[in-house]
Amino acid sequence: MRGQILGVDVRTGEGQLTGDDGRRYKFKPDDWAHRGEPAIGLTVDFEPEADRARSIFPLPVAGVAGAVAVPHAPPPSVGRTDRNRFVAALLAFFLGLLGAHRFYTGRTGSGIVMLVLTITVVGMLVSAPWSLIDAIRYLIMSDREFAERYNR
Repeated sequence: MRGQILGVDVRTGEGQLTGDDGRRYKFKPDDWAHRGEPAIGLTVDFEPEADRARSIFPLPVAGVAGAVAVPHAPPPSVGRTDRNRFVAALLAFFLGLLGAHRFYTGRTGSGIVMLVLTITVVGMLVSAPWSLIDAIRYLIMSDREFAERYNR
């Protein structure tokens, strides 16, 4: 069935579209079967299943051969990571001088620098605020931003 995207929540990726039959269908990011993200007003083809749209594909834009109105294509695993920002914040707060949070987030180079700096008193004066700032950053960062920044 064909339809048009009515709206998309940029935080969750969930949205709603209207079909040619006049009914509204909900969709989730897993239902989007094309690289890229849905855009409001985009004409799509989809498989209706109860009140849900599945296998959503954008249709080519009229007048431009081969063009598809998709704003950009994010990496396939954006928004998903096996790391937790709260664990990273706790590591930064309690073991930050040793750079444990940096190793946890995959920043091995800066983790080694923090570990070496901890050997000296002057280095500890640098590492202490650095780890505290990292802890605060992890706590105020959204889950999606954390997953994008510290993705494996």
